[in-house]
Amino acid sequence: SKLMEGIMAKRGNSIIKGIEISDIITILNRAYADEWLAYYQYFIEAKVVKGIMKDAAIVELTQHAADELRHATMVADRIIQLGGTPLTHPKSWFDNTNCGYDEPKDFDVVSILNDAIKGEQCAISTYSKIVEMTKDKDIVTYDIVSSILAAEVEHEADLQALHDDIFDFIADLKKSMSL
Repeated sequence: SKLMEGIMAKRGNSIIKGIEISDIITILNRAYADEWLAYYQYFIEAKVVKGIMKDAAIVELTQHAADELRHATMVADRIIQLGGTPLTHPKSWFDNTNCGYDEPKDFDVVSILNDAIKGEQCAISTYSKIVEMTKDKDIVTYDIVSSILAAEVEHEADLQALHDDIFDFIADLKKSMSL
């Protein structure tokens, strides 16, 4: 029943110490906006990417898009648990984003990967701040954002590895052509 939900939410929120629930909801909504914009950026990049090793990039970008959508779901669920409402209109994503949106203009795989790496670095910075803010204060939010942070660190490493593989491949190609 609605009454029981209200009682449960109050009990769950009573474990939050030294931090305003409204402040947590605000920062989570900003992260929520970032996740949706990151999802779309990866989604569209996977569609338009061109050039050397693009198939590997498409696999990576498509996987990351799915992960960002999963993160958006986790963040939205936590906002609702806290008694808040996730941002309900895509226009509000742009008003609330920490990381913005890098529209792919050059569809070359290296440019796409550079944009994606920059986005992951911003996400890492954002989630690091939320982890710091909620540590020892809101254990549930802390656990959720810690797991998202770990995934974003992994994304950055995967993208960087693919980026480096492309440069190694090109260097090897140039070397073999000059022989």
